[in-house]
Amino acid sequence: MGRNGKPTENLKARGRGLMLALSAFAAVVPHTAGDARAQEMDACAKAEFESAVDEAAVALRDLNNKNRPEFQTRLRDLKEKRGWSDDEFLKEAAPFVQDEKIAVYDEESNQLLTSISTLGTEGASANNPDCATLGELRRLMGVLIETQSSKWSYMFEKLDA
Repeated sequence: MGRNGKPTENLKARGRGLMLALSAFAAVVPHTAGDARAQEMDACAKAEFESAVDEAAVALRDLNNKNRPEFQTRLRDLKEKRGWSDDEFLKEAAPFVQDEKIAVYDEESNQLLTSISTLGTEGASANNPDCATLGELRRLMGVLIETQSSKWSYMFEKLDA
């Protein structure tokens, strides 16, 4: 984006925050020993939780890597087309990356991350891991990816208009 890079850094920070949260969750999933049933439940919980976390992290990283460069290029093209100075660009481009609807997407994403973190902690620390918790965790991760996809679509629609 502009010289100060605020929108870009903000997106990067959120992405890094999500990656750290997902990585931290994967690191705290405990490995327990015990009878065959406990090991089977642990394998389900550990392997499946790690897989869900990895898949979500990859999907979000791919989504951002796909959209960020194109979005930045289109913003620069708009700057050139409109003949904005760097200072004008910072002012004029702000509505394309910060408005009420984008704030709603960001708030929803933050709430989802909180829920994902809570479920991950609960699932990882349970004596008998619950695969239903894993299902809810995957569902929330899917909603998070959908929310971020919708946010990108909305921001591109604003540029197209």
